[in-house]
Amino acid sequence: MSCNLIRIFRLLATFALASFGPMVAAKAETLRHGIAMHGEPALPAGFPHLPYANPDAPKGGRITLAIQGTFDSLNPFIVLGVAPPAVPTYVVQSLMMRSQDEPFTIYGLVARSAEMPEDRSSVTFNLDSRARFSDGHPLTAEDVRFTFELLKKHGKPFYRSSFGQAKAVVIENPHRIKFDLSGSNDRELPLLIAMMPIFPAHATNPDTFANTTLTPPIGSGPYVITEVRPGERVVLKRRKDFWAEDLPILRGLYNFNEIRYDLYRDANTMFEAFKAGLYDYRLEGDPTRWASGYEFPGTRSGRIVRETIPIQLPKGMNGFVFNTRRAIFGDVRVREALGFMFDFDWLNRNLFYGLLKRSDSYFAGSELSSTGRPATTRERELLASFPGAVREDILEGRWAPPVADGSGRDREMARQALALLAGAGWVLDNDILRHKDTGEPFAFEMLVNSRQQERLALNYAQTLERIGMSVKVRLVDDVQYWRRISRFEYDMIQWVWPASASPGNEQRNRWGSAAAKRDGSFNYSGAISPAIDRMIDALLEAKSREEFVSAVRALDRVLLSGFYVVPLFYVGDQWLAYDSSLKKPDRTPLFGPYIDVWWRN
Repeated sequence: MSCNLIRIFRLLATFALASFGPMVAAKAETLRHGIAMHGEPALPAGFPHLPYANPDAPKGGRITLAIQGTFDSLNPFIVLGVAPPAVPTYVVQSLMMRSQDEPFTIYGLVARSAEMPEDRSSVTFNLDSRARFSDGHPLTAEDVRFTFELLKKHGKPFYRSSFGQAKAVVIENPHRIKFDLSGSNDRELPLLIAMMPIFPAHATNPDTFANTTLTPPIGSGPYVITEVRPGERVVLKRRKDFWAEDLPILRGLYNFNEIRYDLYRDANTMFEAFKAGLYDYRLEGDPTRWASGYEFPGTRSGRIVRETIPIQLPKGMNGFVFNTRRAIFGDVRVREALGFMFDFDWLNRNLFYGLLKRSDSYFAGSELSSTGRPATTRERELLASFPGAVREDILEGRWAPPVADGSGRDREMARQALALLAGAGWVLDNDILRHKDTGEPFAFEMLVNSRQQERLALNYAQTLERIGMSVKVRLVDDVQYWRRISRFEYDMIQWVWPASASPGNEQRNRWGSAAAKRDGSFNYSGAISPAIDRMIDALLEAKSREEFVSAVRALDRVLLSGFYVVPLFYVGDQWLAYDSSLKKPDRTPLFGPYIDVWWRN
């Protein structure tokens, strides 16, 4: 072969490599119609509608919903204020939308598609050029970047900690934006960015965003807020010019022309309003009321329909939460001791008609729970660097919450509690529990914000008084309650941390060491533990479902070993009551009843 021919072939090879280089790079960032936390989305590209929606559902009419409490803001994305659920659900939209029928999968909404390499070191979104805010302005990549920076600086701690991991945000054209996530090792982060609400840059003041406001925000969602009466109601009307009306993911959704939220100060008043037909749909959470309160004319005539729907998701932890920032709860033996004094069986039988189950895990009733399961090899490897972080009985799956005799006055439980307290320096002195060194009495306050919480707290306080403790129960209104718990100004509260089929970054906000020192976080216990932090990192780094399950179970074991709560109970079913003129698809999604696919007949 001549030297000239060799040169020609070398040149051709060089051009070929140059030509195919971009194709190889583009191939590495796979074009995706959806993103699953683990594995692949269940729905294929081009799916006609969500499997739990009726694409032929008629549109029209009004639905009235009820909220207990009050509000002083319409911005639920900041630390300050109490906001109704209307804005994130109906007014603003996100780049992609979460399926209600998969553990954690999102599909395109404002973004037609996403591009992401296998290592998730970046994510690029291709926006739908048709997207419009309710004032007619186009929604562009600039609005996405503006919102990202806004929430990273002024949003709730969850947004600040999650979005702070991104290295850079690059607008490639008005409808294409890329997030550089290299180095974060957080495989959930692309999904969290895809689900952030999008605010209009032209109509949002970053200087006042962190303040409470009752001015309805502008969004690109299917509804606009048309009436705001603090303490009374919020009204939304469906947009006639909604840009995404025909998107497959929204077919059969948002069928009511008007959505009205009525506010009620207390649970009893709210239930009486339901009986009178003043609102249409109710998820019942009180077992006593469900067992004995639904015999009224509306149910007897058939105007009200009742249903019991099994909960398919993990059940989160419901408990009396110790604020370990308080010295009185700093010793784990004290916290464990108080658990012996909660008589679940007596309460369940005498107050709750036997309808409740005992909370025994932060992910109860699922494969994510560690309860009753010895730790696997993978779990032990994760925990090996933290000797003592998990008790042996919890590591072996033998631990369970203490079981009293059901009398409400179990002396053996009291003896075990006092033994643990004595080990921590607390002894009985003339029927008063005091610290043996300081003489200080064991006294604390339980903060509650509803009569239902108050009843349970008073019962528990009376039980604790039997071992010499002085417990005050303080009932406050919603505004004061949220202000105090956002600043961790309490000794003990009752709280429920809901569980999902795919725990993720929210665990940092609930249990991470950094969150314990950050006002507005959900780390109400004040937990500070390197073991917890590492288990959360491990579940976020997990590439397979098997790795993920091991990391979550290991986290569950560390949390249980810390005795950050007195485990209470959960309901195994969802109790639903609604007006018979409301209709819904035959299929209930994994997450349970989903009002956005219902319609009025």
